[in-house]
Amino acid sequence: MRFKIVSLIAVAGVLAACGTAPTSETASTSGSGEGQTATAKIVPGSAEDLKVNVGDRVFFAFDRYNLTAEARHTLQQQAAWMAANSSVNVVIEGHCDERGTREYNLALGDRRANAVKDYLSTLGVASSRVSSISYGKERPEDPASNETAWAKNRRGVTVVK
Repeated sequence: MRFKIVSLIAVAGVLAACGTAPTSETASTSGSGEGQTATAKIVPGSAEDLKVNVGDRVFFAFDRYNLTAEARHTLQQQAAWMAANSSVNVVIEGHCDERGTREYNLALGDRRANAVKDYLSTLGVASSRVSSISYGKERPEDPASNETAWAKNRRGVTVVK
């Protein structure tokens, strides 16, 4: 009888410990002690804020630099974010997949970056706050050689300076 009571108390203790979910502001840290937590707040106006709360990239079709409806929607959100964070300047990176020559992809990446920059400008973002650079195929997001990887690599990325 005593064993059953102790067992029930132990099970109740384990269940109670499992019932508390961590908040979104705590994250496990890798350190010397187990079970340490650190507050992981996203700083408004930071690169992480843009990436997590708005989206920092748009994607392009093969051999294209025109903005899709989805890309325009993301850029509208970026423009609103930039209006709310008026001290932030950004660089637009133009990227391509591995197909094509280095020179061709640098030129295509430049057209992609400028398409993003120009659209942000039409949404009221001062051109002095936005610069652009092309990396062509030199910085792939996914190094695999298949359609899924190529689709990830055909992108324009907004990077907070």
